[in-house]
Amino acid sequence: MASRFLVFYLHDNSSTVRVLVFQTADALSALKKALVDPNGVLESWDESLADPCTWFHIVCNNDNKVIRLDRGDHGLGGSLVPELGSLGDLERLEIFHNNITGSIPAELGNLSKLISLDLYENKLNGTIPDSLGKLKALRFMRLNNNQLTGKVPESVKALEKGNLIILNVTNNHLSG
Repeated sequence: MASRFLVFYLHDNSSTVRVLVFQTADALSALKKALVDPNGVLESWDESLADPCTWFHIVCNNDNKVIRLDRGDHGLGGSLVPELGSLGDLERLEIFHNNITGSIPAELGNLSKLISLDLYENKLNGTIPDSLGKLKALRFMRLNNNQLTGKVPESVKALEKGNLIILNVTNNHLSG
């Protein structure tokens, strides 16, 4: 009886790992499809290779969980996708100095382990999502040099009382 339980447990654990790998690959594939890549910097993001830890500019931890996405200064266009909010182990989201348009997905507020959010020098518009105020581990939030409007949410300002060291929202169309 104990050995059947062990086999079932291992099978269940293996299935969970496979689901997480596919969910991560799906989120990154959704991002790739939403981006315009004139320089071909996302070519290694091959959906037939289910493990995104083999893709360029993706950093994983020892458990093969994506902890860093670095697509800074590559001439990318297009928009960010809400699926990024499912990358639960992500610590650094660095998509800066590109031509990214559209709004910041509210789902980024689900990234509870996020330490650095660098979306500066793009063409992002809309408001700063209130949900970013849930990012209690955040130390650096750079949203400067975009086309963001409205006010900085109080929940985001409150992060300065916690771990947040840098909040840069300069050179936007913010009020208040």
